Amino acid sequence: MKFIVDRDVFNKLDNVCFGVVVAKGIDNSKDNIEINELLKNIIELDERKFEGKKVKELEEIIYYRDAFKSLDINPNKFMASNEAMLTRVAKKKGLPNINPIVNLGNAISLKYLVPLGAHDIDTVGGDIYVKFSKKGDSFIPFGSEEKEYLEDDELIYFAGDRVRTRRWIWRQSEHGKIVSESKNIFFPIDGFTDKNYDEVISARDELAKLLEEKLNCEVKVGFIDKNNSEFEI
Repeated sequence: MKFIVDRDVFNKLDNVCFGVVVAKGIDNSKDNIEINELLKNIIELDERKFEGKKVKELEEIIYYRDAFKSLDINPNKFMASNEAMLTRVAKKKGLPNINPIVNLGNAISLKYLVPLGAHDIDTVGGDIYVKFSKKGDSFIPFGSEEKEYLEDDELIYFAGDRVRTRRWIWRQSEHGKIVSESKNIFFPIDGFTDKNYDEVISARDELAKLLEEKLNCEVKVGFIDKNNSEFEI
């Protein structure tokens, strides 16, 4: 199984890059106090740091808003996942306690202000792609059972025969969401080689370290950019 970024993506976003973490053998069924405390502390830090600030005007967020515009995605209507989460936290609305994997991913995303996805490898059924959609590709929104059908040329995460994430890093699917039974996980961290490369790599490495330390699992890391567009999961 591979993670593959289509060449057309780099033709549109020349500077896009992806930190990659794969973790196998996780026990996600038990509440993890240390991870919960880590998330709580980072939320409190961001609440203080960004109180009264407009999240959409932060340099770290503008990178993604500009990329969305270049992809003909309205960032005011469809916020990148890191902007949406930070906006919620900056307004002191907190985040729900979901499960250790999701909580840890949210903590790292908030710490480095980068989008960080999590996909259950065991539900994939093929290679995982970042590519542009074909008319008729299907997506099941999170929390729904009804399929949506896409038009051509929407940037997506795609695996098997299903769209895993719409509008690049806007919203993940119900299919493949992280649940208590999830044990083998693929984490992509999306960024830009000339904007926030250091944050992408730091987020990747800290996530990998904490997965090993807190969840006692096997971990592999990688990196994708225009010079290296495939990663063996």
